[in-house]
Amino acid sequence: MKLSHFGFELPEELLAEYPSENRDESRLMVLNRKEQTIEHKMFKDIIDYFDEEDVMILNDTKVFPARLFGNKEKTGARIEVFLLRELNEEQRLWDVLVDPARKIRIGNKLYFGEDESLVAEVIDNTTSRGRTLRFLYDGSYEEFRKKLHELGETPLPKYIKREVEPEDEERYQTIFAKTEGAVAAPTAGLHFSKHLLKRLEIKGVDFAEVTLHVGLGTFNPVEVEDLSKHKMDSEEVFIGPQTVERINRALKERKRICAVGTTAMRAVESSVSSSGTLNEINGWTNKFIFPPYDFSIANCMITNFHTPKSTLLMMASAFAGHDFIKKAYEEAVKEKYKFYSYGDAMLII
Repeated sequence: MKLSHFGFELPEELLAEYPSENRDESRLMVLNRKEQTIEHKMFKDIIDYFDEEDVMILNDTKVFPARLFGNKEKTGARIEVFLLRELNEEQRLWDVLVDPARKIRIGNKLYFGEDESLVAEVIDNTTSRGRTLRFLYDGSYEEFRKKLHELGETPLPKYIKREVEPEDEERYQTIFAKTEGAVAAPTAGLHFSKHLLKRLEIKGVDFAEVTLHVGLGTFNPVEVEDLSKHKMDSEEVFIGPQTVERINRALKERKRICAVGTTAMRAVESSVSSSGTLNEINGWTNKFIFPPYDFSIANCMITNFHTPKSTLLMMASAFAGHDFIKKAYEEAVKEKYKFYSYGDAMLII
């Protein structure tokens, strides 16, 4: 398929600036692939589609406050620094994006905090906006990480034009987040409340945790018409033995296995054995899933509504079928579903 197959008109007012008042009361569109039917529900109704020993795959990655604002030495120019990836813990080297990039050259120093207690030196250019920074800080590594948390803010997506608000720190994080390393939330998981998770648990639904640290590369625009030529950025992924055992047992017993989000789906599809079962993994993945694609692990998927020509839309299309997703998205626009990170959800069964 080509890039142009994934374009559609998305009214700007459908991009969600705020989350729903309660996590599990966002809207839910249910797509039944076999029956080719579309239902309109609330997210908390999702419990009706799962039975005992079905498995939900949750991405337990935790978003860290990756956006910092500093001042350039001498000129005092305000510079946004977006922390992408820690390269070396001992040397405190980080792969970052800077904005405006034209002002930042190798050798420049940036000062953070009102007391300028954190300093970073630019030691390399990686891309037009990318830089490698060495943070200069006298304290221990734990104190350094604490300082980053103090000075950083929740990295809401760029489409959200408003200022970051205090509640974003909690709402732009799943309630099962525990392994820090993502610069963007696995947004399908944002709809789960503690109450809903407990109800699912009481019903006998099993949870299997994976970790895929979401990077900004997930949201990079596809700039080639031939999708086979698009390269995804690598993201760190971990799947441990307990998760492997739970999912492979559910596969064998033909239970419903639901990937909660494109990141959970990409994690499990990145570690499939030759016999079609799940393997453990502790490494990196740059897997790009687009139609046509045969899925090996999950037979059910929860995802948000995605923007035109995005890799996330392409994965949903590969799972549900291109024509069916196109029809569902036309319905979503007509019914004014909310799109993107803080938007509504879709269950594909």
